[in-house]
Amino acid sequence: MTLGHLVDGLARRGHRITIIRPRQRQESPRYSVTQRVGCRQVRLPGVPIPGYPQLRLGLPASGRMRQMWSLNRPDLVHVATEGPLGASAISTARKLGLPVTSSFHTNFDQYTRDYRIGWLKPVVAAWLRHVHNRTLRTFVPTHDLLARLAGEGYHNLRLLSRGVDTTLFTPARRDESLRAAWGAAPDDPVILHVGRMAAEKNYALLFRAFDAIKAIEPRARLVLVGDGPLLSAYQRQRPDAVFTGFYTGVNLARLYASGDIYLHASVTETFGNVITEALGSGLAIGAFDYAAAHEFVRPEHNGLLAPVGDEPAFIAQAVRLVRDSALRARLSAAAPSAVRTNSWEAIIARFEADLLEAAANPHRTSHPTAPERPAIIHRKSVISSRP
Repeated sequence: MTLGHLVDGLARRGHRITIIRPRQRQESPRYSVTQRVGCRQVRLPGVPIPGYPQLRLGLPASGRMRQMWSLNRPDLVHVATEGPLGASAISTARKLGLPVTSSFHTNFDQYTRDYRIGWLKPVVAAWLRHVHNRTLRTFVPTHDLLARLAGEGYHNLRLLSRGVDTTLFTPARRDESLRAAWGAAPDDPVILHVGRMAAEKNYALLFRAFDAIKAIEPRARLVLVGDGPLLSAYQRQRPDAVFTGFYTGVNLARLYASGDIYLHASVTETFGNVITEALGSGLAIGAFDYAAAHEFVRPEHNGLLAPVGDEPAFIAQAVRLVRDSALRARLSAAAPSAVRTNSWEAIIARFEADLLEAAANPHRTSHPTAPERPAIIHRKSVISSRP
């Protein structure tokens, strides 16, 4: 979703973009190149991600990229994911003398615990640091993450926050007929969560919080939006929850606005776009104090925050949001103003300026934090993308 916003924004500003990515399971292998306005996509072979077969991991493709970039030399290569495809893009770009930047989108090292390979965490962490430190910029979404990575030995960090479309995600999209379909009366509290049905999202804690809520308010409803490898298991485990499936755009915005409380139990996010979307939609937030929640939630003003990892505190604040309807109404009313000025256009303008600077000065390193600068020229960009 983030990459889509960045690509579309850069295309609107006149850049020619090529996305290199693995072909996903549902896509036909018959065609290797697809077109869209302002963007060419090159789809390469991949393999299913262990434990997440819905997505495919890109494989090294140095030969293919060397051939493409020798025939049509890009001004810059940006790597959005640090997998084998992204790592080979960095090596190829450096050999060809091309400026290359990267984004830190996912705490892959922290996922090792959720997939029962925690012993690999130091190896994965070292790999991520090695990959990113070979690029001219590493873009990170929050100040906290920037400070953490700097302390872990990452160089040339730049802040690249996330925007939210407040014309899409707004309380005005609340739909009482949709709530009725969930079995919720107008005054029944609806707890919403949007995300991948995967181990790293900490659904076990979310379910425990909802059990505590039901103990004091049996009319409460839990609505889960999304898809993922654990969807069928959770559907069997929680017949009392509503599983909507995967939605985007206006349909997703209607789902958000039709809830009352947004609970976010994950502790592995680098940002968490769902927090800003929920705030824009007017939901009272209950989350851990990190990533987007730390950046945008003001405790007791537009949400409640628990110390990271303090599960009893998380459950207690979830119960409080249901029990105290006056508090919930006050937090919901204040939520949209938290993200009103966080537009995608401003974020894309800063990203563009940073890329232009890297392309113009390929041998200069950057400072950890830099002031926003307006975009000044248009060039070509090549984005080597994610699995």
